[in-house]
Amino acid sequence: MQTIYTDGAANISLIDGVVRLDLITLSQVEAGKAQGRPVGALAMSVPGLVRLHQQLTATLDKMVEKGLVRKNTPQAQEPAVAVLNDEKAPANTKGANKSKK
Repeated sequence: MQTIYTDGAANISLIDGVVRLDLITLSQVEAGKAQGRPVGALAMSVPGLVRLHQQLTATLDKMVEKGLVRKNTPQAQEPAVAVLNDEKAPANTKGANKSKK
């Protein structure tokens, strides 16, 4: 078995029922910006992703109970779903959704 250290995923996609995650490590670059370097990829079924999510959630909950990490209170943001369900075009879209009078 191979062990890969990763700081996160750069891309997550669903293609033909397979979830693919491009794994990256972060390295410091100039002006405090971090740049991701690919270190591997992970591919799994959708049910596999759901099981992984449940396992990671349970692990994080245990870490919170032990005081190893704490949950951040999310800042008030407009949910992304609101943009998807909104019939209005985003403010930066030129010429879209112009109503005729």
